[in-house]
Amino acid sequence: MKILFVCTGNTCRSPMAEALLKKKVPDAEVQSAGIFAGKNQRANINAIQALKEKGVDAEHLSQPVTSKLLQWADIVLTMTTQHKQSLIMEYPNFQDKYFTLKEYVSDTDRKVWEQLKKAYADYEMKRSLFIQENEMKFDNKVLDRKLREHLQEDAKNIQRLEADLINYDISDPFGGDLSIYQDTLAELEKHIDMLIEKTE
Repeated sequence: MKILFVCTGNTCRSPMAEALLKKKVPDAEVQSAGIFAGKNQRANINAIQALKEKGVDAEHLSQPVTSKLLQWADIVLTMTTQHKQSLIMEYPNFQDKYFTLKEYVSDTDRKVWEQLKKAYADYEMKRSLFIQENEMKFDNKVLDRKLREHLQEDAKNIQRLEADLINYDISDPFGGDLSIYQDTLAELEKHIDMLIEKTE
């Protein structure tokens, strides 16, 4: 499986993820890129240092995301939901390949997402039905109020489910000291291990 890791500038999180995966699975086909990356910039010095302490060498030069890279990848794993959304907007043709790293390796959330999709659909159906049945009976202001009351429980249920979703973002260490990079690396390693387990 060809994996592309994506972050913002391709100098911190995605190169660390790439280097970790290469170290753990030497024959892995993996690259990294950045949504706003320049070309051929070295990885951040703290990223390199944090990796070195784990016995991982990172010979890295940054590259921007391109259609060609997205074409190459079987799966594109972003560091944040924002990165994923940016890719969907800019390169919609490949959106079946896009996941955040955490989303891709986490099964717990899949159940919540299924429940949420159903809750959204039910909410929309109830909403349409209520409007159809009542739009002639009330003026818009009253209709809005009654609609809110009618959907109150459903809205609460959706909020509860949304609150249950894990935060899909790998924290950005940019501008932080070495300890911040070490924390991000630890967070990445946990999810890279889950990724390896999932793709074996």
